[in-house]
Amino acid sequence: MGLAATEPLLDNGDSRSSCDYNGSESDDPEAVLFDADQQLTDDGTVAPLISLRRLISRGGRGEDAGHGGPYSPNPARDLNPPLPVYVVIHRIRRLVVAAIDDSYTLEELRAPRLDRLVVRPLVDRLYNPNDPATVYALLANRIQFLRPRSHELLQQTINESRAILCELLAIRILRRFHEDHTGRSGLLLLAHILVSGFDPCDAAPDNVLDRRPQWAVQERGGHERKLTGLELAIISESKMFIGSPACQRVVDAVYRGVVVYTPLSFVDILPDHYKHHPVSLYEPRRAAILNHHRLIVPQIRNLIELMHFIVLIALYMLTVTHYGFGKHQHGFRNTYETLFNVFAAGWVLEQFAAIVEHGWEVHSQNLWSFLDITFVFIYAAYGLVRIVELMVSSNAFYAMPVLCTAAPVMLTRIAFTLMPDNIVFIALHAMMRDFTRLTFIAIWCFAGFVMGLLLLARTTGDASLSRDVTWATITKWLLWIWFGLDGTGIERAADFHLILGPTLIITFAFLGNTLFLTILVAMLTNTFSKIITNEAAEIRFRRAVLTFQGVKSDAIFSYPPPFNLLALVIMLPVRWFFGPVVFHHANVAVIRVINAPLLLLIGLWERRKIWARKSKTSRWKNKWRHFAGLNPHAHIQVVFSAEPPPEVMDALEKLDVLREVTAVDRELVARSPRDHSEAVSSSSMRRRKTSDTSSLRRFDSSRFEGADR
Repeated sequence: MGLAATEPLLDNGDSRSSCDYNGSESDDPEAVLFDADQQLTDDGTVAPLISLRRLISRGGRGEDAGHGGPYSPNPARDLNPPLPVYVVIHRIRRLVVAAIDDSYTLEELRAPRLDRLVVRPLVDRLYNPNDPATVYALLANRIQFLRPRSHELLQQTINESRAILCELLAIRILRRFHEDHTGRSGLLLLAHILVSGFDPCDAAPDNVLDRRPQWAVQERGGHERKLTGLELAIISESKMFIGSPACQRVVDAVYRGVVVYTPLSFVDILPDHYKHHPVSLYEPRRAAILNHHRLIVPQIRNLIELMHFIVLIALYMLTVTHYGFGKHQHGFRNTYETLFNVFAAGWVLEQFAAIVEHGWEVHSQNLWSFLDITFVFIYAAYGLVRIVELMVSSNAFYAMPVLCTAAPVMLTRIAFTLMPDNIVFIALHAMMRDFTRLTFIAIWCFAGFVMGLLLLARTTGDASLSRDVTWATITKWLLWIWFGLDGTGIERAADFHLILGPTLIITFAFLGNTLFLTILVAMLTNTFSKIITNEAAEIRFRRAVLTFQGVKSDAIFSYPPPFNLLALVIMLPVRWFFGPVVFHHANVAVIRVINAPLLLLIGLWERRKIWARKSKTSRWKNKWRHFAGLNPHAHIQVVFSAEPPPEVMDALEKLDVLREVTAVDRELVARSPRDHSEAVSSSSMRRRKTSDTSSLRRFDSSRFEGADR
């Protein structure tokens, strides 16, 4: 995808294998630099001679591992060979079921005693630095435990505890990967764990393969039916896992376009899967100036979609405000309305493609998904009424009032888009689901009161009452009672029946104003309090959803509205008549021509950003340094602006050996001195073990580096 640096993944945590242009190590993930072993491929992808695919396949499941069985690694290289995904999933399920046979809350599982007896032993047993599919298998088991099943109703609370344990194990194991693999190679490994696809039926028996859904799957060069760990975390709403530092590091890198990859989707409207780019790091200075893959970077994609919606709302306002000018002119076709209809049709096509990209379950996690769906329904109703009125009479104007009802939705959607991290909007999105669900239940139940009162009106024998009082009138009276606006329904209750009419009306008033509103307020308050309590986790979760949805696989997203309509009409038939190679080159050429100004601006901006970051003696920087000297506390920041020299670090190491300093996590803080000493001893042993293992891996890596090359 664009210019990608596929850096080698070492088995150790030392990132000094890749050096920048100055020969120094950089912790900035955007400072992706290369060594002499890397070569530029024909599509602008920078790949080392030892590719990521080969290095991953040594210790995990890469593309070379196949789909039919476990990969056989080099025994001299891998002391713990990985297992197939199918085996890992059932191994984790077997261990979790054996470890949890009672209901536990999150606080109880994170308590010192259960953490020492259950969580940490499972982490030590399951963690394999050569197997990146362990986190994926844990999240897959969490989804299965959370899925309600009628024959396991008695064990549903136990399964929820097991799902919580799976999330805790996934967090700890991903943190182990983060601690053992630092630098750019560690970022690449974490990205492979979270956004690289895994097949859950890898090495599964034939009877399991026969039960897979046999829907039409688009060919993706061996990547069909694969899912990513980040997608499973979003589906299972694993907010603690997504909020962990290791996961947020990958999410932030994908959001800014530092980590690039070819996303996996269910169905593409305009598929172009001729080339599949693995998970890699992006280097703007070696990319093509018109790099069309940057159109699906989440940070850039969000700005593009915001511009599209601003154009849509501008055309909408012009269409509605100029409606009266064409109303009194016979045969006049409103130009603004035509432009709005064409652009809105392309925008609706883009939303439909976004829904089928990853499914409604993932798309509904987006903050403004319900607003987009509401506008789509309003626009569809407007289009239907508009077509009917054009067929009946050119002087009919019934469609525009329908379109006017979309104004609250569109203006609210602008606020949601501009402030996606606002906790009020996040809470509103969650409460809207509860409100909609409970409202539908109330409407379904209260429809019986409308039917009962209507039947009473027809059985009284009063012809005028049965003629004047219709179901619409009864519904209006009940709604006024529900919202406390008017008491006409209570006053007219005796007209239906002397006893039964007031009984039904008063019963409805009690149930609607007292019971339903009390339940509704209690549910919304509970939802809001949960979101406010976990505010940071909710914001990180929504950011992860926005990032995951921003990386698009469908080529239709590279065409801005209304050009996507032309692509659907022209490019899709071309794909059926020509081969994948010809279609790919034609598709890329058309995308670059249509988006040439935007791609040129993106390329120049990214190169300018890299140059500005690398420039150490900039004139403006020196001026700002002199200006910052006016701050009386600036000298404190100067002390921490650079790392101490080597002689100072050597002296500090002689004074304090870091291996002797014990870092105890919050959940390991024991309640008794004995528990505290055991926790400290366990943490110290794990730290020493990690240090020894890291040294062994560095020796092993340097030993086999020349042989691999």
